[in-house]
Amino acid sequence: MEEGLYNGKRILVTGGTGTIGRHLIQRLLLENPKVIRVFSRDEHKQYEMGIDFKSDSENLRFLIGDVRDQQRLNRAMEDIDYVFHCAAMKHVPACEYNPFEAVQTNVIGTQNVIQAAIENKVKKVLFISTDKAISPTNTYGATKLTAERLISATEYHKGAKSTIFSSVRFGNVMGSRGSVIPLFKKQISEKRMITLTDPNMLRYMMTPSQAIELILKANGMALGGEVFVLKMPLIKIGELAEVLIEDAKMRNGIIEEIIIDVIGLRPGEKRFEELMTDDEAVIAYETKDMYIIPQHGMNNFGHWREYDKVLEKPFPNEAQIIDKDQIKDWLITEQIM
Repeated sequence: MEEGLYNGKRILVTGGTGTIGRHLIQRLLLENPKVIRVFSRDEHKQYEMGIDFKSDSENLRFLIGDVRDQQRLNRAMEDIDYVFHCAAMKHVPACEYNPFEAVQTNVIGTQNVIQAAIENKVKKVLFISTDKAISPTNTYGATKLTAERLISATEYHKGAKSTIFSSVRFGNVMGSRGSVIPLFKKQISEKRMITLTDPNMLRYMMTPSQAIELILKANGMALGGEVFVLKMPLIKIGELAEVLIEDAKMRNGIIEEIIIDVIGLRPGEKRFEELMTDDEAVIAYETKDMYIIPQHGMNNFGHWREYDKVLEKPFPNEAQIIDKDQIKDWLITEQIM
């Protein structure tokens, strides 16, 4: 991350009370910003966050608002230097059954962020995307893909405006709200069972601290229109369940058997996720820890030639799957278990 990038700067985080938003704000506070505006529509979570971050209250401002409301966003972005757009509808089944709600938040909300950022001459906007945006089979993935394209396309039509727009794409964040880990722990505790879609389902997973470092690194590197993708390890959902069951038994002295009930894929779910499309792989570059997908026709396209080309599209493979011991170490280190 560029040294001192956020020192004395004004930052807005949409969806700031969500898991990624909270971790991001916690990390950004170490960079000595002038102010961080926490923008979200959940007043109770803002209240809880205000208590948890009481020692940093001088640097935080809590703003109730919805990304669907452009006028509210416009006011929230006055004098802002950097925007991290984390707000989204993320729950796959909820988006399947309420598709236009997902469109209003994930697509129209993103366009509202873009418009407000341009009008307020924000320096940089970073959009938080997902691996589910690749060849999407569900509404959530389709809306995030559309939002990604909105962000990148803004570089073509923003004219003389100087705001830099880019996206960062990653997989499941361990322990985030709505992720399988809190669900599995609750099921073990209350029902002595776990419902699994498919034990062989593979998911790209990362720890919250890994996600935040990627976000900050990508924002520092962004020149406009790029999609940054973390090189993430794969986890078998069945093995994750086994780690949580073994830990719960040891910690809580559970002697009865914990049943694993395989229920099959939910609406819109994939067995395997991808990191990029075939067409993206053709133009992508890579560093040790991420892929960089620049946009054709951008003035900065040639800048990325100093990096290594991606030789072939990254597919999920056995070598990327981490073992149960490493899963356990991650969960302990991140205080999720």
